[in-house]
Amino acid sequence: MLYLLAEQLGFPGVLNLIRYLSFRAGGAVATALFLGLIIGPKFIGWLRVRQGKGQPIRTDGPQSHLAKRGTPTMGGLMILTSLAVSVLLWMDLRSPYVWACLAVTLGFGAIGFLDDWDKVRKASHAGLSGKVRLLLEFVIAGIASWIIVQNNGADLWIPFVAEPVADLGWFYIAFAAFTIVAFGNSVNLTDGLDGLATMPVIIASVAFMIITYLVGNAKFAEYLGIPHVPGAGDLAIFCGAIAGAGLAFLWFNAPPAAVFMGDTGSLALGGALGTIAVVAHHEIVLGIIGGLFVVEALSVIIQVFFYKRTGKRVFKMAPIHHHFEQLGWSEPTVVIRFWIIALVLALAGLSTLKVR
Repeated sequence: MLYLLAEQLGFPGVLNLIRYLSFRAGGAVATALFLGLIIGPKFIGWLRVRQGKGQPIRTDGPQSHLAKRGTPTMGGLMILTSLAVSVLLWMDLRSPYVWACLAVTLGFGAIGFLDDWDKVRKASHAGLSGKVRLLLEFVIAGIASWIIVQNNGADLWIPFVAEPVADLGWFYIAFAAFTIVAFGNSVNLTDGLDGLATMPVIIASVAFMIITYLVGNAKFAEYLGIPHVPGAGDLAIFCGAIAGAGLAFLWFNAPPAAVFMGDTGSLALGGALGTIAVVAHHEIVLGIIGGLFVVEALSVIIQVFFYKRTGKRVFKMAPIHHHFEQLGWSEPTVVIRFWIIALVLALAGLSTLKVR
């Protein structure tokens, strides 16, 4: 919005700064962070009044979590509010990538909201049917993927190779939709401890802020041997908004959490990162940068697979962060060590930009 206004005025005086992606990305971080901190206390108070008993706590989970009973959920609404306002304020709204990312973020957020609301209303951790959730997610992700393919093609890029390895054609829509849905649910599965999902999402967002900026710049893209996607650089602003909104939420989500983001936030943030990776043609690199989320999801898949076939568990409890809790690690220990892993994986993912 500000970009279009400044452009109409000819970028006079100090408004010339709005030309620069770096300035607008910084503005997006600051706006989302400030807005999230301002609305946080009243928002949490409103959730407490509306929800009463808060998010249902699984009785078959770690017993230490029972003390969290009564903590309100759906804090993702706070994240989405500050994120959306920041994006609409600082991004070039003529870009189709803005609307593809917003569609997935808000669409997945709406699905998560329905799931959270169902849990609170029924005082049960079951929520919506898994099949219904996945169907809705694939519809939204498919539409966003179609928009992306219409504007930047269907080439598949992999790390360490300085050119596309294949043109997937219309199959790319299915591949992209799977990436978005899989990453959205991976972040959702990781969101089980106070602050566990939030900081790795922030770390991944900062990493993709760098990647999208480079992908959107023809000279940097040519030098690094990575795909050049005109207009993708603007998504650095979107990543900045995610980071700012995430930091604001972490202020209230730090142990002991005053609010949980719920599926409303985790599905939306994971879907947003998946969509950004698809735009930048860095889907495989997302699996490295977001490797922590991938491992969390795989731990659940492995646990279910082996239990159904053998009746035995590979992990003491899944997702894997609960396994370490069962081994005796305290919650802060698990969270901080997983943050360190997320940071290392992000640096590993960024290193692939030059090794081509």
